[in-house]
Amino acid sequence: MATNDTIVDASPSDPAAGPLIDALQYEYATRYREYRENSDAAAAAELARYPAELFAPPEGAFVLLLRDGVTIGGGGFKRKDARTAEFKRIWTHADLRRQGLARRVVEALELRALKQGYRRIYLTTGFKQPEAWALYERSGYTPLFDRSIAPEVHLVLPFGKDLIEPERTETLDDLRPLEPLGFNK
Repeated sequence: MATNDTIVDASPSDPAAGPLIDALQYEYATRYREYRENSDAAAAAELARYPAELFAPPEGAFVLLLRDGVTIGGGGFKRKDARTAEFKRIWTHADLRRQGLARRVVEALELRALKQGYRRIYLTTGFKQPEAWALYERSGYTPLFDRSIAPEVHLVLPFGKDLIEPERTETLDDLRPLEPLGFNK
């Protein structure tokens, strides 16, 4: 990790977040093109689904990872319920992956969530994003889906983590979906 990398608090509407949002939209559109009729529009709608205010304290947070003032990663969370933050938009620049940058973003968001009174984290990722699944599992997140079912049946893969006692997975039971999740749920 470069010594000139910094994590800063921001907003999804901050101009510095533009590269992150644009790259996420491109990535969602291209990865899921064969599964969505109008993949570009679907990706744009997904990224516009939540207003920036949801990612602002006291109930949310949004961070950017900067290198020499350039956005190379970021992500945020919003309130899911009184004790659960929901992570969204975790991303690192495609050319800089496998350097621990996304993990640094996740750790920064976890610290902010704890400071804001959350006990648990919930997040989802797509079935065509195996590097994200690996990141979350390496970071102590529990898959909240039936792993015996092919990921493409689930479409959306939920994960959770108890921030106070990460080894306790029963505290996440109410976050488990009753059936596989699909797009736009």
